[in-house]
Amino acid sequence: MNTQEYIQSGIIESYVLGMASSAEAAELEQLCLQYPEIKQALTDFESALEANSLAKAVAPPPHLKQQIFASLKSEFATVDNKLADHAPTLTPPLHETKVVKMNQPSRFLAAASIILLVISGGMNIYFYSKFKETTQQYQALVLEKNTLQANNQIMQTKSLDMFNSMQMMTDPNMQKVSMPGIAGKESNYATVFWDMKSKDVYILPNKLPQPAVGKQYQLWAIVDGKPVDAGVISDCAGLCKMKNIPAASMFAITLEKSGGSETPTLSEMYVAGKVG
Repeated sequence: MNTQEYIQSGIIESYVLGMASSAEAAELEQLCLQYPEIKQALTDFESALEANSLAKAVAPPPHLKQQIFASLKSEFATVDNKLADHAPTLTPPLHETKVVKMNQPSRFLAAASIILLVISGGMNIYFYSKFKETTQQYQALVLEKNTLQANNQIMQTKSLDMFNSMQMMTDPNMQKVSMPGIAGKESNYATVFWDMKSKDVYILPNKLPQPAVGKQYQLWAIVDGKPVDAGVISDCAGLCKMKNIPAASMFAITLEKSGGSETPTLSEMYVAGKVG
């Protein structure tokens, strides 16, 4: 098993943050028993998360303690007065008369317990908010990682297409047909690469304006004086493979509606070139 790849998959972070499924959690716990490096990675992330939370902890304001004590003192005084007003007057026998006093330390223990409860509740709210913030940051990092991986895959695919295109362009069996811009569109240029063995046609749109929405360039092969559809030009890296053309005396490109047309729009012709 590739433990490093498993560690970098994000499952450990999901487990610690409570986002892993029961199956994923069970698998991780089992792997921790088998692979010390996975167990260490889990421990490291838990320690880092705890250290980050403690480093950003915010202590309660200093005056909060005094306010709570003052409020509790007032509350106890009110309760004591009410009890004194409503308590029945009992005269015990002389031989049983005792002086009963309220245990003062108990008051302070009760007050301290309430203070700790208030502080604990505040800290719970604080850590929960930090947990949500950390979870959101983690999810954003996972999304960014997936986006970078997808972009990297696209770049690799385009690079491979460009490499294959270079190989085909240098193939001696390929016939190159240059297509300069027609009158009024001299700045445009494209190149056809025609495989003389398979008769497959490839187009390299060297310099063509970006087509408007709903429009697409279409390649035409002139066969016996008639235009034959050779396919629409899609967005591709390097050479775009078109239709198989057994014979042609000329190639041209026109701008048509998306999906192509049955006949070329001559007023929208951009480039053209003769074979050989």
